[in-house]
Amino acid sequence: MNVGNHYTHLNKAIILNGGNEFFTTLEKMIHEAQSLIHIQTYIFSDDETGQKVAEALIEAAHRKVEIYIIADGIASQSLSKYFIDRLTSNGIQFRFFEPLLKTKACYLGRRLHQKIICIDNQKALVGGINIANRYNDLPKRKAWLDFAVCIEGEVVIAINDFCHSIWYSLPYRDIEINNDAKNTFEKIIINERCKIRIRRNDWIRHKNEISITYLEMLRNAQEEIIILCSYFIPGKAIRRLLASAAKRGVNIKVITAGPSDVMIAKRAERWLYDWLLRNNIELYEYQKNILHGKLAVADQQQITIGSYNINNISTYTSIELNVDIDNAYLAKQLHQELTAIIDEDCYKITEQNHQLAKNAIIQFNRWFSYQFISVVLKAVTFFFKREH
Repeated sequence: MNVGNHYTHLNKAIILNGGNEFFTTLEKMIHEAQSLIHIQTYIFSDDETGQKVAEALIEAAHRKVEIYIIADGIASQSLSKYFIDRLTSNGIQFRFFEPLLKTKACYLGRRLHQKIICIDNQKALVGGINIANRYNDLPKRKAWLDFAVCIEGEVVIAINDFCHSIWYSLPYRDIEINNDAKNTFEKIIINERCKIRIRRNDWIRHKNEISITYLEMLRNAQEEIIILCSYFIPGKAIRRLLASAAKRGVNIKVITAGPSDVMIAKRAERWLYDWLLRNNIELYEYQKNILHGKLAVADQQQITIGSYNINNISTYTSIELNVDIDNAYLAKQLHQELTAIIDEDCYKITEQNHQLAKNAIIQFNRWFSYQFISVVLKAVTFFFKREH
């Protein structure tokens, strides 16, 4: 069958938390790699976490594993020449994601915001977790709240092909899974199998699949949707369906950041709180740390998870990758974890406490931040002034 927009069945998946759980899994997968590793990420830092991952990659390269790394040209531009030279001198292929047009004065084009690790065309990690200290558990600092999914199965063939197309700047395609490839994954026992499909957003390649997934979730949900999103600034289409779903009785819970690494985005989010509360959408701000995850679970059956934030930057100006999972066991497991986060680590936003926390100046700042995020920041993404 063709893989792309279609669900495949010969897969198994595990939802991972950020921090030790994610990076332990990543290092184990690198150590077990036999032939091929693709890493495509927004941020790759040469801090302690980045160096540890680099050491594992260099060791794999010495075993003759082919390794291809792409990091976003803006978000990862602080990588030292020494760090990059050490990777490339050990046989690792590394490059920055290039825009449509780049000069010393300007940057015109989209961003590589997806976070993918694909191993041997058989296993993959997809989520919101970058390779940097703040996404890892350190002795005196816990990781930011984030999630990924570890996948084994036939959908990984499509993920690998997608990584290949990004590396070589080729058109995206739906690929045919042959019988030999399917036979590789028949070993996945029946009660572990789950339906998974990949979803892409890339405005240049006319891909809007992740946005469509959220629209479908909101149209089709019968009972409940929980959304966890680090920069939740939904556009008009999603707001319209949020209101429609809540009106027909769907319980919608949105977990956003309390402390935030991007305060202008936080103020823009809070500008929308009045509208969300008026439409009977439950709002929770995560208090324990910075929230960076991007996922949703609907009716304890369907999950979407990956790099996509619900805002116009992810929709129109970034390359994003999510996976959709249709599996009651995993969805119920994730639902339980999100419910625990709401109960134990969140502050509920109500009409009363929201009104007490604002005045005319605060509201103007929120309105201005919202306008900036919606219009100006989008333009800056296309035309980024580089520092010399």
